[in-house]
Amino acid sequence: MDSIVLDYRDPLFSVIIFFTLIFLISFITYSFGLYKEKNARKDYRKLLNRFELGKLKEEDYVHLYKTYNLPFDSIILLASSFLHKGDYNKAISVYLALLEHVTDRVKKEELLELLGSTYFKGGFLQRSKEIYLKILKFSPRNENALKHLLIINEKLKEYDKALEVIEALDELEIDTIRERIYVETLRILNNTELTYEDKTDKLYSFYKMNHIIERLFVQYLIQYNKEFLWSHIDEFDVTKFIDLLWYLDFNDIDFDAVSNNEQLNQIYNAKGYLQTCNHSSDFVFDILIALNKHEHKIPVTLDFEFICTSCKHIHPIYESRCPHCHNILTYKIKHNLAKDLNERNQSLQ
Repeated sequence: MDSIVLDYRDPLFSVIIFFTLIFLISFITYSFGLYKEKNARKDYRKLLNRFELGKLKEEDYVHLYKTYNLPFDSIILLASSFLHKGDYNKAISVYLALLEHVTDRVKKEELLELLGSTYFKGGFLQRSKEIYLKILKFSPRNENALKHLLIINEKLKEYDKALEVIEALDELEIDTIRERIYVETLRILNNTELTYEDKTDKLYSFYKMNHIIERLFVQYLIQYNKEFLWSHIDEFDVTKFIDLLWYLDFNDIDFDAVSNNEQLNQIYNAKGYLQTCNHSSDFVFDILIALNKHEHKIPVTLDFEFICTSCKHIHPIYESRCPHCHNILTYKIKHNLAKDLNERNQSLQ
């Protein structure tokens, strides 16, 4: 029997060549894919090692997002590590780099909000303001942007613009009563065209309608109109500003007014300025009054802390707006016994 020899014109030969080519192409494609994946894994490990060492650069975040399709939320989470370290400039650079490549509107708005917030935390108020205004151009009902813009205008003392933002928040049916009262009060306090007497009259009228500005009003009076303060002291709740009264200079105190006010009398007996009572209804004051009568002077005084009734955070100094939750006039004063460092230092001299 003759051996079977395939001719190149034989249909079976063509089929064999066809499948051979398919096999070779598949093998080459598969091998190239493995090679590419191997290099990609190697490159990715390098990036991870750099991240573990804290050396990721702005373009690395873009590379992770574009090349490896790392989820957007994961990229933002990585970038937020700079915020926790207080490296605002680095975080800003990352957000700016990502903004050039992100096209999705929702993601872009989220990036802009993060950028605006980072500028705000870093103290770049004007830049932060520009970012939030940009957000509001295509998302005018963005509540977060409006609230930040309100605070920024307030810090920049642009009170008319702050009131415009309050109007916008009102349209969103957000309660802005406290914000409006606060901004109106700041506008009076910072009005250079008003005399001290005019400011006192306006603030007094405003205070009788809105007691939440009590501390702001008292702070102003202590600085510019002590006579008015002492003549109207019974109209105020002194427990709201005990720290201001405690640190008041001896010569600025009207002891005639103090003698007619039980709370003030207890405060200044605890301070050691008076010796007119033996006890106080306040436990801490009661201890100080007893210590002041001791034969040997004991270096003890009052220490104050301020608790935000909104977010419950404790702060060592008073601020009209809580730096944590940004709510207005929400601090409650708490006083405790503490060593009198001034007295102790004087004894060492």
